[in-house]
Amino acid sequence: MKDDRLSQFRDAHSDRSTAEQVPDTAQTRAPAYRLAFADDDFLCRDELRPVRLQLELLKPEMILNERGIQSTVVLFGGARIPEPTHKDTARTKTLADLSRYYDEARKFSRLMTEKSMSTYGRDYVIATGGGPGVMEAGNRGAADAGGASIGLNIVLPHEQAPNEYVTPGLCFNFHYFAIRKMHFLMRARAICVFPGGFGTLDETFEALTLIQTDRMTKVPFLLFGEAFWRSIINWEALSEAGTISAEDLDLFRFVETADEAMEIIENWPET
Repeated sequence: MKDDRLSQFRDAHSDRSTAEQVPDTAQTRAPAYRLAFADDDFLCRDELRPVRLQLELLKPEMILNERGIQSTVVLFGGARIPEPTHKDTARTKTLADLSRYYDEARKFSRLMTEKSMSTYGRDYVIATGGGPGVMEAGNRGAADAGGASIGLNIVLPHEQAPNEYVTPGLCFNFHYFAIRKMHFLMRARAICVFPGGFGTLDETFEALTLIQTDRMTKVPFLLFGEAFWRSIINWEALSEAGTISAEDLDLFRFVETADEAMEIIENWPET
């Protein structure tokens, strides 16, 4: 079966190469003549959106499978949180104060990657959004340990290049937020959320909802920085209002340090 797949792969490339070498005529220059899978304009049509969604799901999945990666530890958090040595560039005092979580994210990722390396990089692989701030700290910590880490970037009008610490062969780029979120959670063995903005909140509540509704196995869900999280969300008010159940408040834990997070994950019961 594997040899057949390789043969088909070579045939597709051969067909594309052959098609590119045909004589230059009015017919061969026409968009209609292009091979469908080699026609970017065709693939970007609205009608092809289901195909593009499928491709964005398949490409990272196939690469992660080929690398033997079975589980991840996901880090969400703000892109604007600076490294402590650069906290004087932060646009607010609060952001400058939150810079300590850059170091905690970096330390946590280093410790977790050391654990991952005991599985030959198959389990507990750090996965971030691949950008700056907390994401950079996560990939950087994995690099400190000499291990690999995943970066799930997304195309945005103001987006930057992936941070330099993402493992190049595990650096992916997405157009669709929905597919990107799926890849964050499909292998997640733990979720660690650091202070952040709209994107971090979106990722946090989507993951909590999946766990709350039993669409996802309950995993350690750790919110770094209790004071920050309690200042922006009145968790108890949701329970008191009855819009969530009291037991839903047990779906997550507050932590302050990398060591606390590691202890919780290490002692989490196996399912």
